[in-house]
Amino acid sequence: MPKIRIQDERLTRAAAAHGDHTNYAIAKRTGLSQDTVGRLRKGAAAPSATSLVTLAQTYGIPMEELVENQTAEVAAPVKDPA
Repeated sequence: MPKIRIQDERLTRAAAAHGDHTNYAIAKRTGLSQDTVGRLRKGAAAPSATSLVTLAQTYGIPMEELVENQTAEVAAPVKDPA
């Protein structure tokens, strides 16, 4: 899964405030493809810088509220038993 994801709930609220209740409506307003919008909302694709800026500007969402940054867990180094 991508490490950076769209906050779907935040996007859904902002889009609905503009009358956009479907991926099609979001795609039509933003110029992104419907497939891209769907993949971003499901978390199946990491957003590009362009798509983030487009969504943020279109719906008036600050970028930091639009993205969810998932930090990767880092395993502790394995000590050599010798």
